[in-house]
Amino acid sequence: MELATRVMRVTPSVTLMIDAKAKAMRATGEDVCSFSAGEPDFDTPAHIRDAAKMALDQGKTRYGPAAGEPALREAIAEKLRTENHLPYTAENILVTNGGKQSLFNLMLALINPGDEVIIPAPYWVSYPEMVHLASGTPVIVHTTAETGYRITPAQLEAAITPKTRLFVLNSPSNPTGMVYTPAEIRALAEVVVRHRLWVVSDEIYEKILYDEAEHLSIGAVSDAAFNYTIVSSGFAKAYAMTGWRVGYLAGSAELIKATTKIQGHSTSNVCTFAQYGAIAALQGSQDCVAQMLAAFRQRRQRMYAGITGIPQLRCVQPQGAFYLFVDIAKTGLSSVEFCDRLLEEAKVATIPGKAFGMDDHIRLSYATDIETIEKGLERLAAFVAQL
Repeated sequence: MELATRVMRVTPSVTLMIDAKAKAMRATGEDVCSFSAGEPDFDTPAHIRDAAKMALDQGKTRYGPAAGEPALREAIAEKLRTENHLPYTAENILVTNGGKQSLFNLMLALINPGDEVIIPAPYWVSYPEMVHLASGTPVIVHTTAETGYRITPAQLEAAITPKTRLFVLNSPSNPTGMVYTPAEIRALAEVVVRHRLWVVSDEIYEKILYDEAEHLSIGAVSDAAFNYTIVSSGFAKAYAMTGWRVGYLAGSAELIKATTKIQGHSTSNVCTFAQYGAIAALQGSQDCVAQMLAAFRQRRQRMYAGITGIPQLRCVQPQGAFYLFVDIAKTGLSSVEFCDRLLEEAKVATIPGKAFGMDDHIRLSYATDIETIEKGLERLAAFVAQL
């Protein structure tokens, strides 16, 4: 079969492949410590589940508006106005099947063939692939541990060409856990405004912050920055709602109409009763978020201490999300070989940095229990020691 060329340009998701392999090994009885999935190990909070159950009992099982339930669109807009200081209304919101679809719809609506999209590396695995599917050109800007894996204003400015259409900003970051400071966000906003450059701010980890880290949405910097800002987010990470598939896109009314048109001809509305769970997540108690954050904080400290105790490995302490991005260059192995051998020989699942644009790193997720972290670190240290 001859497939479309757009498909041939896209690589499979390495994160999903390795997570599936680890689960398959577990299913056969193997004791695998998985640090691979970007998925909280907590149950979805009870009040969110209860809201979805009530919606089912009330018959909220029909087709709904392609853009999302009006009550949820308004709740998201209210959240963005009060928490993020972004003056959106319900007409500026599209509810999507997870944060991933919000970004995919955006790329299809905004990117023409040949348009360039600036993506700092390391990056979330799907950013470049979505650009490819939209027939655009990813422009990868490499960052280093010395800058906290954060793109500088000078780097952004240097990457801009007449073909540049969009800049992808992710803070807190997957895979590094790094968070841009408010001063850094303001400096990037100056470049965005000066060049009249669209920026999509992926803020799905915004509530998972540690120490003194502070989240500032780039659109809140100024009225001018707001005019060029598009926000992508969702409920998966902060509320342990990964399987619910509820995300959203916030932007100009014109953009939301365009992305709604795309969604209307692809998936149509998000699962109706799941949206009522999302309303409860926003409008109910936020104690559940604080409780999960406290657990993530403890896990981060334990995993960071364990990794930095292995001489051949280096790691910058993350300030958000639930990942460590570990430099394995001293082992002499590529990230793919390192992760394959680690899984086969030591039964520890991690993600190769090659998937994120840096082949001398690996990503570890600490969205798992302390016992698994302790056991996995012990196996990882033994594996590295015998290389």
